[in-house]
Amino acid sequence: MHRLVKHTLAASAVLTALTALAACGTETHDQASTKHRATQAAVPAPPKKRPVQGLPGMPPVLDPKDVYAADRPGRLSPVVKDFPSRVYVPNTESDTVSVIDPKTYEIVETIHVGRQPQHVVPSWDMKTLWVNNNRGHTLTPIDPKTGKAGKPVEVHDPYNLYFTPNGKYAVVMASLDRELVFRDPHTMDRKKTVPVTCYGVNHADFSLDGKYFIVSCEFSGELLKVDTEKMKVVGQQKLPFDGAMPQDVKISPDGKRFYVADMMADGMWVLDGATFDKPKLIPTGKGTHGLYVSRDSREMYVSNRGEGTISVWDFAQNKVARKWHLPDGGSPDMGGVSADGKVLWLSGRYNAEVYAIDTRTGEQLARIPVGSGPHGLAVYPQPGRYSLGHTGIFR
Repeated sequence: MHRLVKHTLAASAVLTALTALAACGTETHDQASTKHRATQAAVPAPPKKRPVQGLPGMPPVLDPKDVYAADRPGRLSPVVKDFPSRVYVPNTESDTVSVIDPKTYEIVETIHVGRQPQHVVPSWDMKTLWVNNNRGHTLTPIDPKTGKAGKPVEVHDPYNLYFTPNGKYAVVMASLDRELVFRDPHTMDRKKTVPVTCYGVNHADFSLDGKYFIVSCEFSGELLKVDTEKMKVVGQQKLPFDGAMPQDVKISPDGKRFYVADMMADGMWVLDGATFDKPKLIPTGKGTHGLYVSRDSREMYVSNRGEGTISVWDFAQNKVARKWHLPDGGSPDMGGVSADGKVLWLSGRYNAEVYAIDTRTGEQLARIPVGSGPHGLAVYPQPGRYSLGHTGIFR
């Protein structure tokens, strides 16, 4: 009887101890699962990315951190994927367009157009190439599928041509007329004329949301900020450099800054487009002229027409990372990057030639004789969903 009592007491003590341990944190599987779910529920969910509220009717922004997300190598729209790859070169003094096969570096056709063709511009829907015959006061359409020119359309002083991001209007840069002319993007009928007080409107680029664009005024050294939807100049400033002559305009991949080439200041102006603040000058080379973003959005190629070089701007490092020198010099002007991103094509404005440059090494791959005064050449087709104009600004 004594032994039985001792064993009973011992068993009871063990049971009590186990119960106490359970109360101090030992959990059943169900208890642990319930606690885990409660802990999970307590962790706040990561904030959702707010879509960019773009210009009404504009295709949605693919990546708020990269304006050029649609321009990756070979990412051709179904609209253009069957177009033959060509380089279209407007020769301002020959009144022709030289058409180059980029595989052979040979001219395969010469198209006669109007007086003083300045730029070859892809339409918003990417189905047409418009040749800007500045002094001929016409636009010549080219079918990029067949390479054939159509009937010229009368448009006064078409120095350069852009398209609003929603495709609603074409915007003619009427340089000598001192006007921004909003037109129907297909018929080119005039819809609204916006007189400007600066001289020589010529190049532009649009904000990430498409709601405004920055315009360079070559002959008065000024910049304009234009409200896209209202079709109204909302800002104007004089560049802080005596004799400034701004040229090409490009937005940074993150949409926060605009770069403006200046051939007299020998560098790029950088400014915040939203605040339209005082710009800062970054030296790149003599006669800075054209700006072209690489297919991976990491770099920008800057043509220095006055010294025959191309500066490579690194967006992340915020500096010129390299400079390429054309053998035997030259006058690199306007152009574009091949669909695969491997070749930079530039016109040689004062040398009647075109340069093909390897974007990995800076090596000159070809130097092709063309007509007199080659200017805003277009590499076509290129990746992207739609065109904003010039020699090919795609989103």
